Amino acid sequence: MAAIEVSGNRHDTGLGRVRNRVSPRVDMTPMVDLGFLLITFFMLATTMSKPTSMSVFFPDKTTDDGTHPLPASGVLTIFLGNHDQIYYLDGVAPDDNKASTSLKTTRPGFELRNVIFAAQKRVNALPRKNNDDERSLVVVIKPTVVSSYKNMVDVMDEMAITKSSRYALVDYLTDAETKLLGDRILEKK
Repeated sequence: MAAIEVSGNRHDTGLGRVRNRVSPRVDMTPMVDLGFLLITFFMLATTMSKPTSMSVFFPDKTTDDGTHPLPASGVLTIFLGNHDQIYYLDGVAPDDNKASTSLKTTRPGFELRNVIFAAQKRVNALPRKNNDDERSLVVVIKPTVVSSYKNMVDVMDEMAITKSSRYALVDYLTDAETKLLGDRILEKK
């Protein structure tokens, strides 16, 4: 049983008599019970936040060999570097002669969002072929060995913000991409 006890004090009445006061004794047991009842109530009455995740769709491997020739003009390739650096090729293949001069750098957030919007606008302005109603930007996201998980999540968030419906997360670099990025993706020791 929990209780608060206050020691008695002597009180001089002024007439030469000393009178002892009786100290009050407060029982804290009901207060402790009430505290645990309130904690239990709020734990049961609250809704816990549910973890959220992004939906990712994979192609069916039983009916398709996974190769789809895409023209480089409809692709934005994003390479994730270290220290929040993002390198990108907009409408240029990594093995093209113009790739080294077309490789640009941006930062996550607003700057990357503007790059994606500009690429979407560029792809929408391309002339359409026969029944090519499905013309939309394809974003290829390529994390490197020096990139962080946070950077990849930031880029995936930008895909959701810009409502990019066609994107792929590729975990390897081709020889042309490795040569193009050079020492930008080397691990610093």
